[in-house]
Amino acid sequence: MKFNTKTIHGGQEPDVAHGSVMPPIYQTTTYAQSTPGGHKGYEYSRTHNPTRHALEQSFASLESGNYGLAFGSGLAAIDAVLKLMKPGDEVISTNDLYGGTYRLFTKIYEDFGIKFHFVGMHNADKIESYITSKTKLIWVETPTNPMMNIIDIKAITKISKKHNLLLAVDNTFATPYLQQPLDLGADIVMHSATKYLGGHSDVVMGALVVRDKELADKLYFIQNASGAICGPQDAFLVLRGIKTLHVRMQRHCENGRAVAEFLDNHPKIENVYWPGFKNHPNHDIAKSQMKDFGGMVSFRTKGNNYEEAIKIVENLNIFTLAESLGGVESLAGHPASMTHASIPKDEREKTGVVDSLIRLSVGIEDKEDLIADLKQAIG
Repeated sequence: MKFNTKTIHGGQEPDVAHGSVMPPIYQTTTYAQSTPGGHKGYEYSRTHNPTRHALEQSFASLESGNYGLAFGSGLAAIDAVLKLMKPGDEVISTNDLYGGTYRLFTKIYEDFGIKFHFVGMHNADKIESYITSKTKLIWVETPTNPMMNIIDIKAITKISKKHNLLLAVDNTFATPYLQQPLDLGADIVMHSATKYLGGHSDVVMGALVVRDKELADKLYFIQNASGAICGPQDAFLVLRGIKTLHVRMQRHCENGRAVAEFLDNHPKIENVYWPGFKNHPNHDIAKSQMKDFGGMVSFRTKGNNYEEAIKIVENLNIFTLAESLGGVESLAGHPASMTHASIPKDEREKTGVVDSLIRLSVGIEDKEDLIADLKQAIG
């Protein structure tokens, strides 16, 4: 089954009760049993729910995995992965990553005795010097948020396999439409399904996909024991969103390219971060492991002017100044004061998240309208 067909049919069957094409919303906490322990596969909705199960099967199909798990948020999904660790373990992480991930790692799990090394992974060779006998996990974002750095998943896989480490990839920006980390050797794929998978800015959710049964069983245990699950209504919404993922991503990519090229040619813009440019440091890797280059674009004004950046995002009309990304509507954000505010200034500036940086989530509107909006806002 090819990808576009998977978005519609992957892991899905008509409902067994009445043959409904879309999985019903099973808005129930519990299920009748004929005898103690005698049930039809469902006993309590924290553990299993038919609507959530349908979504988890879809997640697994999209990422060419065997097991999918749905959580109440992307951070809840990341939290479940970190619960595989024990005090004294070490994690090597991308240094340019979502601020909420950084906050979870440093403000929660460091206090539990887990040590994190934040490394620029655009050169995979840098990683091995950080590996010790205590290292258990490599955490990768690619493309990274918000600097759009590209990390060679195959190269990181060779290192993780050599040292018997888990490799987890946050695939939120690329989506499974553009990139398949499990096929490239990763052990775990994570998504903030709030973003492109849901696609309509109306639900918060996280996802994990794996192939290995033993690993899946551990994560299912954590999911049930910790209880950070999504509700059936949210599961239904994301499942509905997935059915248009392929057509939405085609337009996101088309519009992203147009916006990136416009900004790159604008006299008031100094740097544009988008992996589709041939002069992007890891463009060839992006080209080899991604189907296209996505709808996320970041840029800086000339002179690294904070006031100018704020003026631009406040003057946009079609782009909405808001947190998040991946919806059908275009959004603009100021990472230093919004998504990455939890990262100390000196740390975020080391990775390029300076006060003049603007991040765009390019939606599926007419690209001419988006370019006109940027043109008037930049001046």
